[in-house]
Amino acid sequence: MSTANDVSAARSVAFDLVRAVLANGKPYEDALAVHDGLRRLPGRDKGFARLISATTLRRLGQIDLVINGYLEKPLPKSGEAARDLMRIATAEMLFLGVAPHAAVDSAVTLVESRKLAKFKGLANAVLRKIAREGREKLASTSATANFPDWMVESWVAAYGETEAEAIAEASLREPPLDVSVSEDVAGWAKRLGAEILPTGSLRRAFDGAVPELPGFADGKWWVQDAAAALPAKLLGDVAGKRVVELCAAPGGKTAQLIAAGAKVTAVDRSAPRLRRLERNLTRLGMSARVVIEDATKWRPKSPVDAVLLDPPCTSSGTIRRHPDILHSKNAVDVETLAGIQKGLLSAAAEMVKPGGTLVYCTCSIQPAEGEDVINAFLGARDDFVRNPISADEVGGLTEVITEAGDLRTLPSHFTKGGGLDGFYAARLTRA
Repeated sequence: MSTANDVSAARSVAFDLVRAVLANGKPYEDALAVHDGLRRLPGRDKGFARLISATTLRRLGQIDLVINGYLEKPLPKSGEAARDLMRIATAEMLFLGVAPHAAVDSAVTLVESRKLAKFKGLANAVLRKIAREGREKLASTSATANFPDWMVESWVAAYGETEAEAIAEASLREPPLDVSVSEDVAGWAKRLGAEILPTGSLRRAFDGAVPELPGFADGKWWVQDAAAALPAKLLGDVAGKRVVELCAAPGGKTAQLIAAGAKVTAVDRSAPRLRRLERNLTRLGMSARVVIEDATKWRPKSPVDAVLLDPPCTSSGTIRRHPDILHSKNAVDVETLAGIQKGLLSAAAEMVKPGGTLVYCTCSIQPAEGEDVINAFLGARDDFVRNPISADEVGGLTEVITEAGDLRTLPSHFTKGGGLDGFYAARLTRA
């Protein structure tokens, strides 16, 4: 009989996180935030639990192809939890280099401890076969097997088959930790053991213990992917200017604008998300005017110098950080969200004064949520023009500038330096 002491705490937490996403439909970030057991784990175990769960969710398509090859018949619904434990062990063996005996023994122990004993023999048999033969079976699969067909097809249509495969591969890698600082970039790079990217962000390996890093508690920096830090910079010199940020939470771009000297009004319809923004700003020693309103209906008292709009999207450019997207979004979501984005863009345009700037951005790599939205907007209005972005505004990364002069980062860009999240941004000027 197994005992509580035999159960790997990190793997037990990883199992809970995977179940939260796959069985309960919870966003991965939310599952991480509310799991008490995760918070109680030592730093290294915390990072291990996060790595196992994220890898399982990212690589689920390939993992299931391997597991299914050893199942004589489909598992019943009551066996889904046991399948998740087999998935976790398979991820450990095939993608994380964990010793097979450790992965298999821990999974079998968890099967029993989670009252799934009737699946113990099956899990043991399947996992031992995967330990012997799994890598050979894995070699016959493709990275795109982890992505829904509609997503891959849209990437092939937009970027070509070779680039679509590269996007898929890059989206499955463990991301680094990127941070933004408001001052003393070189000094904080040294303290954090980070490199300074061409775009100005700092980058270091992510070990899962962000609050324990120097300067976090003191509010000297904030976590923000290097690509996510680019749209706010496209507004140029905002010192002393009135800037409205729409769909502002959780506040990374808000912090950038405040640090650059802007007078910021942060608007979001979600009170809980804005409370998170306010907590983040408080830690950073910053403040902004915060407005809980539907941005399609709210207006400033008078037109402002600049508006930054980052509307809800499928977030398909951030799969490496948010693997739940692979299991929660569908093609209908793209169409629905594109409609919301168009409505928010029209509202944002009314807030900009003549000569002012409007930056529209999304962390989606679906053209329907980026280029198509902007092209439709410009095709319907003659009071806004595209203001092309230059390479020197984005650290000299010419590959992220489109022919039209918009920003388009892909997960397959800057791979030698650790990659980027996928982002789209267009800068418009009101006539």
